[in-house]
Amino acid sequence: MVTAAHRMMPPMEYVRLHDEAAGLDGVIAIHSTARGPAAGGCRLWTYPDINTAMADAFRLAEGMSYKNAMAELPFGGGKAVLRKPEGPFDRRALFEAFGAAVERLGGRYVTAEDVGTSVADMEFVAHKTRHVAGRTSRPGFAGGDPSPWTALGVFEAMKAAVQFRFGGSLSGVTVAVQGVGSVGGELCRLLSEAGAKLVIADIDAARCERLASDLGAAIAPIHAIAAAQADVFAPCALGGALTEASVAAMKAGLVCGAANNQLGDTRAAQMLLECGIAYAPDYVVNAGGIINVSAEYLGETTQQVHERVLKIGPRTEAVLREAAQRKVSPSIVADRMAEDLMKPPVAEPA
Repeated sequence: MVTAAHRMMPPMEYVRLHDEAAGLDGVIAIHSTARGPAAGGCRLWTYPDINTAMADAFRLAEGMSYKNAMAELPFGGGKAVLRKPEGPFDRRALFEAFGAAVERLGGRYVTAEDVGTSVADMEFVAHKTRHVAGRTSRPGFAGGDPSPWTALGVFEAMKAAVQFRFGGSLSGVTVAVQGVGSVGGELCRLLSEAGAKLVIADIDAARCERLASDLGAAIAPIHAIAAAQADVFAPCALGGALTEASVAAMKAGLVCGAANNQLGDTRAAQMLLECGIAYAPDYVVNAGGIINVSAEYLGETTQQVHERVLKIGPRTEAVLREAAQRKVSPSIVADRMAEDLMKPPVAEPA
């Protein structure tokens, strides 16, 4: 059963999802449809209660509005967050029930995979709705797992940000990567190929050790990675990595990573500025995945995706340059740019 959409603090609304038989318990949050249907992935995670899941959905949906606007995509922002059932469960039943909920929104929300979900899950969703991307790719067309595109966008952003902050290339630069899953792991491979030195950390010790062995990376404890001796800190796990404590301990001169909602408290952005640490705003940097998802939904090609993802680097550099000129946090500059792009067009006088 899916309850009716409820208006929260404008412009947020949500749809509460609950189907006990299918194991579905979660929420679809819609932050904005100013630029088009709300688009954002479906996260499956172990949340202690529904209120925690809903709070995460609201933050993530807002972030998608800003991300989609900055990437100049014809979509607003939304997110689905599902609580992972305890013990074994039927993934097909769960995601088909979720797909039916998406269908009932009539195209106002477009979903795709996110943390904890996969291409196979999106195929189950597609049994019940066409408002889904991140499905099995077709030769020449956008689609499939968006993670490599996210990683490529972060890599391009980091190249531009390193050039701006340090005046050189990635070769010889030390990057501390927090989280080496599908996005963080691919980012590490790209960085290694570019000659960067790596310090990595992950909650999955075995995965971390395998990647370190493959790439010759050093391993740091997960609780200490933000304070590692590095030029760049790349948060690529869940959000909230940048806090007063982590910024105060940071050795890096640049933060540029794939995680959403990296600013964990209200002081973090200002502290980064005061400490002389350049911050590449997360939703500017990590837009590669949603660029691929939107292109898939619109029937576009992988070449079009590639061209758009390569624009993430210059866009990141432009944000950092304006922030430096104005002596303000890059997050302020990026937010203003995104909000301008979300404004409805001014009607021409009759």
